Amino acid sequence: MNNFFSEWGSTLITGLSATLAMTIVTLIITVIIGIPLGILLVETNVSGMYPNKTFHAILETIINVLRSLPFIILLFLILPITQIIAGTTIGIRGVILPLVVYCAPYLARLVESSLLDVDPGIIEAYQSMGIKNSKIIFSILLREARAGLTRALTISTIGLIGATAMAGLVGAGGLGDIAYQYGFQRYQPDIMYASILVLIAVVQLVQSFGNWLAKKLAK
Repeated sequence: MNNFFSEWGSTLITGLSATLAMTIVTLIITVIIGIPLGILLVETNVSGMYPNKTFHAILETIINVLRSLPFIILLFLILPITQIIAGTTIGIRGVILPLVVYCAPYLARLVESSLLDVDPGIIEAYQSMGIKNSKIIFSILLREARAGLTRALTISTIGLIGATAMAGLVGAGGLGDIAYQYGFQRYQPDIMYASILVLIAVVQLVQSFGNWLAKKLAK
């Protein structure tokens, strides 16, 4: 065991750092895009505060199309766009855009589901008091849905961690890249299994923290 950590310890730490960097940066951008998209899905629907059938249909179609694409296909499909925007298609910088495009629609759907779980009577009560719809959305609706939104972020983060593992195929680094490069291509199963165990540990920590926070916010 000591020999293993002396040989591979720094490699695992570097891979974990790259995975966390990809996850954190992508998650921040995904939240900035995904939550507003989820709000738009709810509020532009026929029963929303700003119904717009055409806009809602277009937005829903785009989100459905993006969600239907497996990440590995999406990764290679938008390579030309990634090259234009990021200036590269390799490394962490080259994989952020595909990760965002993959995760933002997924988060938007989860946000939509969380917002729809809010009791419509609460919204109607505030509307009857003459409060502006925009204020209801950001001050009331999001607050009432905070536990569900926390669960949505937890699920999205775990899905994102899984996607970063596949990002190793384009040299993005991270634990997935280590498992692939050493475990698969060089037939070194010990480092592959170690990378997988670290990924499992990270996912468990994220899930446990998300569950704890959601319970706190639900009270």
